[in-house]
This record gives sequence, structure tokens and C-alpha cells, in this order.
Amino acid sequence: MTNGDSAHKYLIAPDPSASGLTTAVTGQDQFGNTVEIDVVEERPLTIFLNGQEIVTAMTIGDYPDYLAIGFLANQGMLAADEVVTATDFDEELETIVIRTDRVTNYEEKLAKKTRTSGCAVGTVFGDMMEGLEGLELPQTQVRSSWLYALAHQINTTPSLYLSAGAIHGTVLCKQDRPLVYMEDVGRHNAVDKIAGWMRATGTDGGDKIMYTTGRLTSEMVIKCASMGIPVLVSRSGFTASGVAIARDLGLTIIGRMRGRRFTCLSGEDRLVRDVDPARVPEEDKKNRRKGAEQ
Repeated sequence: MTNGDSAHKYLIAPDPSASGLTTAVTGQDQFGNTVEIDVVEERPLTIFLNGQEIVTAMTIGDYPDYLAIGFLANQGMLAADEVVTATDFDEELETIVIRTDRVTNYEEKLAKKTRTSGCAVGTVFGDMMEGLEGLELPQTQVRSSWLYALAHQINTTPSLYLSAGAIHGTVLCKQDRPLVYMEDVGRHNAVDKIAGWMRATGTDGGDKIMYTTGRLTSEMVIKCASMGIPVLVSRSGFTASGVAIARDLGLTIIGRMRGRRFTCLSGEDRLVRDVDPARVPEEDKKNRRKGAEQ
């Protein structure tokens, strides 16, 4: 999808005008006046791996193949060398079947699943951290000038986040260039779509930055690390478990990225402050106000 003046700079950008993503709803404002606003759609998508039902996710419905593949990869159910032979999406039945070249059985793994605190209730499985043992993330640099440039471009890109709210965005970036911008009702779904795209295109995460509008929880940190991405940046704040896991994994996490302000709580050795924050414009009030509503 492409949309807006900056869309040509993305490989995939949001299209807030796309059919089926929002619905117009009529209500009354604080004065009793009739108003009509766009609200985000959410619908179930049940993911199967071969013949086994894995999970049902609430999603806005775009990129179901990337979402399913990314979810399975982030849960350790798709090995890096495993071949996806088919993706069968049935819009009417709200199901997608990911077929692989080997027999799979995850009954024991499914028994250990844990509900997370994420929007639209994400799901992680109890042994996700096991797949990160011995992980060494690349010791790449992240320049503060890149962060400011990314924040400005992402926050001014036409999106459901700006037009309708009640949604999260996640953007895969390289240096100061945003590449793939995905949105969904849960930040975990948006991340999984990025993971699915990376797997489908053979994109390496070692020189990338992941930017999200959602808070930096343990799930977000684990998924970012499992994608091989060494830097995670957010407009929002942190959870204590997210910080602790990031420090254990050597992942750089930077939160509360608003205007000229940000806070780094892990992996500061990657951060190069190459611009004076006083020279960075404060964030536009419209974008700041919208961000506060999420």
C-alpha cells in the first residue's frame, strides 16, 4: 500500500483510506451535537500451522499472510531454514493455514501459552526465551540524528494511527530511513507483520531499528530480539520486565521519544549523540495530542 507525500520513501506504507479498515459511526459530542467519526475495524483471524489450530488473533485484517508467518516465526514454530510451501487464506471463514515442508506438532508448546498485557490481548508461549539463549545482537551504532529524523517522518505519515486512533504502528527502519510501516489493534500484531515480511523477503535485522508507538513490554523486547534487531524505539514508555530482559539480551531500548526528548534504559553503548537536542524542533501539538490518545 502507498499513501501520502512520504509514501514513496517506504517499501510498505499505511493506507488509511483502504476499504474495510474503518467504519463510520455516528454519536454525540460533549455539547450534544451529532458527529460522525471513523473507528477502526477488528476481526478474528485463526492461524493454523499445517493441520493444527494455533491461535486466534484480533486484527484489522490486512496482510494476513505476513501476520501469520511472523507470529509463528516469533513463537519459534517456524525455523529459519523451514520452507513455507503454501499460505491458504479464507476471508469468509477468517482463517489462514500456513503449510510447511515438514510435519509439525506443538501440542505441548500450546499448553504453555501465556496471555500478555498487550492491546487486543496478545499471546506468547512460555518457552519463547529458550530460543534466545546464547543470542548475540550486532553491536551497530544508532545515531540520535537518525532517531529524530525517523520520529518526524513516521509521526507525519498518513496512517490509521493519526486519522482514527485506537491502533498501534510498528516501523522497520534502516538508519534514518523508514522502510516498512505496519499497523494493527495490537502492537504485537504489527510487529509480527514486520517479522513475516522480513522472513518472506529474506531481510536481515542486524542493521535495522524497530520503531513502535506502543510501550516497551517484555513481549516487544523478546520479539525484537528474536528478529535479530538490536535497537527498539518507542513513543511510549517501558515496563520493568521489558527493561530487565533488554539488559539481559544486550538490546538497546529507547522510549518516551517525543520531539527532542527520549530516554535510553538499555544498550546505551550503541547510542551516538551526534546532534544537539536544542536544535531539534518540538513535536507538533496535533501529533502530540493524537499520541496521548493511544
